[in-house]
Amino acid sequence: MPAKLSVNLNAVAMLRNRRDLPWPSVTGLGRIALAAGAHGLTVHPRPDERHTRYSDLPEIRALIDDEFPGAEFNIEGYPTEDFLALVEKNQPEQVTLVPDDPAQATSDHGWNFVAQAAFLTPIVKRLKKGGFRVSLFSDADPDAVSAARDTGADRIELYTGPYGGCHSYSAKAAKELERLGKTADAAFAAGLGVNAGHDLTVKNLPPLAKRIPALAEVSIGHGLTADALEYGMAGTVGRFLKACGW
Repeated sequence: MPAKLSVNLNAVAMLRNRRDLPWPSVTGLGRIALAAGAHGLTVHPRPDERHTRYSDLPEIRALIDDEFPGAEFNIEGYPTEDFLALVEKNQPEQVTLVPDDPAQATSDHGWNFVAQAAFLTPIVKRLKKGGFRVSLFSDADPDAVSAARDTGADRIELYTGPYGGCHSYSAKAAKELERLGKTADAAFAAGLGVNAGHDLTVKNLPPLAKRIPALAEVSIGHGLTADALEYGMAGTVGRFLKACGW
């Protein structure tokens, strides 16, 4: 089965937040994405709410429950107590933990699973006890995945930023793709599922899907939202689904 597509709504929320107005509607565009075939919605509610606002979360939860019960809600973020409480209140199907500093513009590296094992393990246990699937943001490093598994997580999410950044350099992209592939191979061997996200496009998704055919999910925000300005949200979701192999 091809990788499922989760549409990250942060870029939509960032555009909305430029004005004290309710448009573009985060839930409205989420509805269009799901109606067009997206398998889920992703948000990253940072403490300063510069992208997704905390008030968006119950509205997205209600949208999925009321209109698209087969879809999934994925909340990602750094696991402060406030974040964990937010997750427990809004009940996503998946929680993706990222090692972001609150001031970062965007996620740009994975966890150090060995050094941060004592921090992550009880958090993963708490989340899994709450019934959530847990995914951990991961660099392309095959040697690190056994430590990720030992935290109790269900999946890793491969940070594909370096791969996406090679958009004009095919040879370098091929090297980054193989690093991602070898990390995915090691993760599968360790019993972990594999997601991927960051700077994925309709051009670089097919090679990723071919190299990692058991990829479970891709979470895409910036590139998808940029394409939606040209093709519309529904048309863009169709393009990205095709790129995933649907």
